Amino acid sequence: MEKGKTVSQSAVRDQTAVVFPNDLNAYGTLYGGRVLEIADRLAGVVAKRHSGKVCVTLGIDSVRFLGPARGGDILVFQASVNRVWHTSMEIGMKIFTEDYKTLERKHILSAYFTFVGLDDHLKPSMIRPVIPETADEKRRFEQAEKRRVMRIK
Repeated sequence: MEKGKTVSQSAVRDQTAVVFPNDLNAYGTLYGGRVLEIADRLAGVVAKRHSGKVCVTLGIDSVRFLGPARGGDILVFQASVNRVWHTSMEIGMKIFTEDYKTLERKHILSAYFTFVGLDDHLKPSMIRPVIPETADEKRRFEQAEKRRVMRIK
């Protein structure tokens, strides 16, 4: 088994995107599917960085839309590995809107992405462990196991 990596070694912090007119629904707010598409791609980057493998999305759960984003808003994405099992891992994602004048942030979405690492034959492959260092990372590590048990049920 490969040596583990810390959470911070593969995390995406403050990745930004701008909400454009073609991202908006009839109500003038960001399509939920559009923000999830961007989030899935970024979670895939975290999974690939952590594992050093091609990774595919197995599932997305606990998606919570907490507020809207509007045209011109800056989106700020934060994602990191919460836990690794044998061939899968959970990536936690938080998304904020940021006011470009005041830099005030509002949390608008949270979700958990499960990715599977693949070998050269596109079969599930072992993933190196994640090493949580901070109290927050250790808490997310423990909570991820509880979510996994619920997913499997």
